Amino acid sequence: MNSYAWIILGIMIGKFVLDFVADVLNLRHPHGDIPDWARPLYDEALYAKTRAYQFDLTRFGWWHASFDLALLLAFWFAGGFASVDVWLRSYEWPVIVTGLVYIAFLAAIKSILDLPFQIYHTFVLEAHYGFNKTTWRVFVMDRLKGLLLGLVIGMPLLAAVLAFFHYGGASAWLYAWGATTLFSLVAAYIAPVWIMPLFNKFEPLPEGELRGQILDYAHRVRFPVREISVMDGSKRSSKANAFFTGFGRNKRIALFDTLIANHTVAELVGVLAHEIGHYKKRHIVQMMLISILQSGILFYGLSLFLHEKALFSAFYVQEPAVYTGLLFFGLLYTPLDFLLSLFSQALSRHFERQADRFAVETIVDRSAYLTGLIKLSRDHLSNLWPHPVYVFLHYSHPPVLERVRRLQKAF
Repeated sequence: MNSYAWIILGIMIGKFVLDFVADVLNLRHPHGDIPDWARPLYDEALYAKTRAYQFDLTRFGWWHASFDLALLLAFWFAGGFASVDVWLRSYEWPVIVTGLVYIAFLAAIKSILDLPFQIYHTFVLEAHYGFNKTTWRVFVMDRLKGLLLGLVIGMPLLAAVLAFFHYGGASAWLYAWGATTLFSLVAAYIAPVWIMPLFNKFEPLPEGELRGQILDYAHRVRFPVREISVMDGSKRSSKANAFFTGFGRNKRIALFDTLIANHTVAELVGVLAHEIGHYKKRHIVQMMLISILQSGILFYGLSLFLHEKALFSAFYVQEPAVYTGLLFFGLLYTPLDFLLSLFSQALSRHFERQADRFAVETIVDRSAYLTGLIKLSRDHLSNLWPHPVYVFLHYSHPPVLERVRRLQKAF
């Protein structure tokens, strides 16, 4: 083992241990009593169910992460990366074709081995706590559609990146960065119209009190409503959500049908106000720009290490190639990616607080918004008292109790 091998091995084990410690801290973190203002929506039985769900979810995560780490280490030290490379090179295909097949083959093996975990999570764990509504047909079709999208969209993009780095010389990283940036912008524009409807049905919010209240609110805050959709989230889960996606003329606000079923009109207007707050504060554009910047850092780093023979030797690969270098650098890049993710999540939590404040400043019934937040947390069996370290590492939203208390103090 050379220095690259030791560094990457240390990164893998270090990240695994860090996540394990954060999980343990989170599970052992003292749980306070249910706040008085939340008691109308919680009882002791539901509170106990929430803690049991968090424990089972964490334990499942441990098994999955342990399996993934053991699988990767076994494949690595058995010379699997090198063996597959030698096997595919024997066919003497063009290097880009070899690279596509190499990455697709490893991804397919990983997907197959992950399938039992996905099945257990969906049909055992989530079903046990009353969340799962996915049928076997939907489960299978989701994966087939994902595979088709990967072949039709993902493979050409990957081929372009491999070609840029194989033929592009010193400027290859700029070409790859430009191509992926253009792809992400086009995908964000067309996804609400062409991609998302492949997985879910979107129907216009029907006429009635809810639509009228939403339109009145949107007019008051000068938000141009082109389409408010109801998404059939109930075909997969009883969990509820709302989201804002796309840009330009293809902006879409979508409310899960489960959200509409479980919340009052005032609460739903509050949820929508939060999503409009993200738009008004330009959070979506800012997060997209940060994502683009991160991809530029990734490609520049790849250009620096792509010709480091020691990196390939760490995985017993004797003949360097762009496609193997892309995989190996991805493992070496993990610490920087981790640090960037911490920044992105901290910024996301800040944006969520801003959107919360925008919502309560612009809606009529502030108490309904707070009630809606608590209901969402309750219905998802979210942890009311997560450990600060766990929040720092994993949360893109502030914990619900922090959000409610912050808003109560502000108003």
